Amino acid sequence: MSPSSILARLRRTVRSRGGYVLRRAGLLPSGVPDGLGDDAQLLGTRLDARFVVFFAGTVRNLYQLRQWYGPLEALHAHVPVLLMCNDSRVGQVLRAEAPLPSVTVGRFATLDDVTSRSDVAVFGYVGNEGGNFQTLRITSALHVFLTHGESDKLVSVTGQMKAYDYVFVAGRAAQDRFAEHLLRFDVDARTKLVGRAQLDHVAVGPRPRGDGERVTVMYAPTWEGGQGSSDYSSVLTHGRRLVEAVLADPRLRLVYRPHPRTGASRADFETADHQIRALVRRGGGTVDTGPDPVETFASADILVADVSAIAHDWLPTRRPLVVTDVESPASVVARTRLADVVPRLTVAQLPEVAELIHHHATQDPVRDERVALEEYYFGDPALGTGTERFVAACLEVIAERDAELDAKGRR
Repeated sequence: MSPSSILARLRRTVRSRGGYVLRRAGLLPSGVPDGLGDDAQLLGTRLDARFVVFFAGTVRNLYQLRQWYGPLEALHAHVPVLLMCNDSRVGQVLRAEAPLPSVTVGRFATLDDVTSRSDVAVFGYVGNEGGNFQTLRITSALHVFLTHGESDKLVSVTGQMKAYDYVFVAGRAAQDRFAEHLLRFDVDARTKLVGRAQLDHVAVGPRPRGDGERVTVMYAPTWEGGQGSSDYSSVLTHGRRLVEAVLADPRLRLVYRPHPRTGASRADFETADHQIRALVRRGGGTVDTGPDPVETFASADILVADVSAIAHDWLPTRRPLVVTDVESPASVVARTRLADVVPRLTVAQLPEVAELIHHHATQDPVRDERVALEEYYFGDPALGTGTERFVAACLEVIAERDAELDAKGRR
């Protein structure tokens, strides 16, 4: 039986009486939303929110939402913002850590009831979960895809983007991807350039190092993806040998930043990740699993990453960057400006990887070409205005929705 068939059968079971028992007992697999919410307390009430971020993922995907806490707090200073999920485990985490009000809605009927009484203008989404269609059904609001990173992965231009009224993008690079790969998608009408608020306070320029201080290498591979065509991860192909080489070089120190979803689709990636973590700890390196990778940037001199959002987020630091070559034959890799500029690390280069990393960290031969990409990927200016631009775009969409409902006599 295929994985999709197994998942479909599991979902049918969850909806049954036996599935209800599993959910209440907390025995549902972590990758499936449990649909347990605050429904009993919500029925007959209204939501005090104009902008609702609907998160249909599970705890493992919360990294997608966490990066938006700061920008959403800034928006909350102008209009009420609410975080909404449909998984009680996610709800518990949000109540403990999120700086914004949150609510867990488990049933479609409850969602319809509370939104019919409320004046929610916009639903925002940080990931393309199937559960997004629970709120996409609502016709009294506009729907905006916020994304969870600027990336040259082709999964960033999925046809699912057509489901939203607007897609917020960091810069012209994202618009060019849509124009090239999506059919019947009006890029100028459906996208809004908002920069990357998460990078407003990123550390820029070389990290001050004392005499004789080692070069700090941040290795941040992506996960294996949900399908073969999106496997951009270097965990299996480069990971162990790269880590061993860096740990063995007295000029270098290592920070390993694993992706939170590594191993979500394939057990061999999970095993390799655990082995790398153990190797790093034994070798005196650091395993970084903190909530915000951008905070780690300040302590690193060079980043080794895969084709992924973290490679782009690193660009405004103006520090050296090496991107691994994709070795999976099933992966679909686009030609991009970033890929044409930064050095690519192939498997064949692994025997000399420590020397290659040290050379780029200390000489940075492509710095000028890399810095020139900032405006293309993040707008002008690339730094310092992302939060302001994000808030302005949200308020603009809210005003557009209100005006349209007023014109239709529905508000």
